[in-house]
Amino acid sequence: MMEFIDTIMRPQFIITLLAAVSAFATVLTIAIPIMSSDRMSQRMKVMATERDKMRAQRLAELQTDRPGANLRQAPKGYMQQIVDQLNLRKHFDSEEVRTKLKMAGLRGQAPLVTYMFFRIAMPLLVFFGALFYMFVMVKLAYPPVVKFFFAVIAGFIGYYLPNVFIENMVQKRQQAIKQAFPDSLDMLLICVQSGMSVEAAFGKVSKEVMATSLELAEELSLTTAELSYLQERRLAFENLGKRTGIPGVKAVATALIQAERYGTPVSQALRVMAKENRDIRMSEAEKKAAALPPKLTVPMILFFLPVLFVVILGPAAITLWG
Repeated sequence: MMEFIDTIMRPQFIITLLAAVSAFATVLTIAIPIMSSDRMSQRMKVMATERDKMRAQRLAELQTDRPGANLRQAPKGYMQQIVDQLNLRKHFDSEEVRTKLKMAGLRGQAPLVTYMFFRIAMPLLVFFGALFYMFVMVKLAYPPVVKFFFAVIAGFIGYYLPNVFIENMVQKRQQAIKQAFPDSLDMLLICVQSGMSVEAAFGKVSKEVMATSLELAEELSLTTAELSYLQERRLAFENLGKRTGIPGVKAVATALIQAERYGTPVSQALRVMAKENRDIRMSEAEKKAAALPPKLTVPMILFFLPVLFVVILGPAAITLWG
């Protein structure tokens, strides 16, 4: 055992391992785009499946003998078994968690079961990984009790890692939707002014924005399905705002609800909201541009100024010492 530890701790072994990992990462980076299939068609197939499920669920609710039947099947596998045996739904399954998963683009029972499983599995994985690292991989000059305490802290941090992962996915998805949403509102305005209904306009725009934002295309496609199958159109617009969690999208949904409730022109509401969302996108770009000079100060001091001093004072120092 000690010979194995000495072998893996040698600098030659570490350098060889890092070189192998770098080579594998390079090959993987080149091979994944070549071997991957059409991501756009796959995501749109998922949305088509979601619409079919929604249609089937709506038809099942209309049946008198099976009102409100749930047509979605729970995922199979060891994760489902562990979730059921430990009764994790009682502790983790809530409307807030489901909403957060939808905001991250994770729909259905499978992502929910996976989330609940990793809320329990991740602390144990991080805990035992920290123990293995501190007792086997490195030789820290700490008592075993202190090492065990550090591993417990790492496991406590691992309990929140699934939430951090989901929150990161939500932020990336919201950023992608924010970038394409003002342009989609302009296209939606053009479609409505041309005489299309709101459902047809959402469906047309969802196809047009696929090339720029798959995330926004998914949300608009689901909104189109909900406008067709939900009893109240207001719920479809409210669900759009909840799934995205973006204030601009929620404002547009509220404007569409009010336009249908009070009979005001939808095109007028879309025109105003499109201008506001363009202004919001421009203001965010200006904030990023204004924050750039302070961020460049430290790299300038650390990397540019020493080189500049060497270039300016170097010849003079060489002449003086010569």
